[in-house]
Amino acid sequence: MTLAFRHETFRDDFTFANSPAAIRRFPFPFDRDAYMYGVNIEPHKSGPAGTAYENLIDVDEHYVAEMAERALVLNEDALRCQSLPHMTLAGWDLLELLMEQQAAGYPDHFELHRDGLAWRWVNRPLGVDDRFEFGNAASLPYGPMEYITRQAQGDFCLLDQRDGNLWMDAGIVTTQADWSLDFDIGMNFMEWHAPVPRAHEMGVFDRALKFLLQLRHGQPMRRLNWTMTVNPRLDTSPENYHRWGVDRATVTRDNVAQKVHLRVELQSFWRLPRSNAIVFPIRCYLLRLDELVTIPKWGRRMHRVLRDLPEDLAAYKGLTRWREVAVDYLAGFDDGMATTPGTQP
Repeated sequence: MTLAFRHETFRDDFTFANSPAAIRRFPFPFDRDAYMYGVNIEPHKSGPAGTAYENLIDVDEHYVAEMAERALVLNEDALRCQSLPHMTLAGWDLLELLMEQQAAGYPDHFELHRDGLAWRWVNRPLGVDDRFEFGNAASLPYGPMEYITRQAQGDFCLLDQRDGNLWMDAGIVTTQADWSLDFDIGMNFMEWHAPVPRAHEMGVFDRALKFLLQLRHGQPMRRLNWTMTVNPRLDTSPENYHRWGVDRATVTRDNVAQKVHLRVELQSFWRLPRSNAIVFPIRCYLLRLDELVTIPKWGRRMHRVLRDLPEDLAAYKGLTRWREVAVDYLAGFDDGMATTPGTQP
């Protein structure tokens, strides 16, 4: 598969946009006209061609721009990438996983050659052609986790399993929806999910943890999560709240269609073979409201979901300041017709 990469920005002048093909492959998260928090976990299997699920690790038209944005974030704040000493082996596991998946899914752009421990990695979009010794961190310019995740879209959390729990002991997090790796590093599964409303009372995370502890190698799983963002800003971290928090006050009836974006995370879960750790890739996709409504089904459904969202969930997702303006805009694309089940366009 050959991709045409866009030259765009996720800060300052915000030139990010989706092509028509990228709009149709967007992982729209609502399979009905209402939303309530749930686990919604399913097997992570290859899906139809032309969708975000076609390959297990997705690379799309935004790849080069997103990697440039990641480099900017890490240059500003090195603590967005951290790995506790016992997680080095998990980093090598992750390096192997991402290289294998990118080379298999996009052979026009990536190549992996192995001769025992002597490996060669070719990443044509970023101009990388490196030879290294697998397992020898000194043969790479960064540690193994940082090296490969500087070349992969989305955030990555490496979870150590011990004491009947999962611990976030390594990760690279530069495209998150208002949470901090530096704050959460070393926390267990329940601790880092503590802020989510309703889910704990419903037992969602108890069930999710029990499920993940039984995750098997070679049987990855996935789920979708969502929020909304003003401006196509990938880095909405607590550390940079002073930059993006003020954006919420800039939404008006005249600009809501261009400023407000549906932000979806395709979260997958993989058991790693050597370390027995779990890697939790969190791939972020952005879709502007005026792009979203080009799919009539999605325009109708988005209106109904936002209109009827419980207040505490709207507050948790940061929508309260401009929710009414967005609902009014989307109402113009809701003709009251029934929508078909599922998320497909």
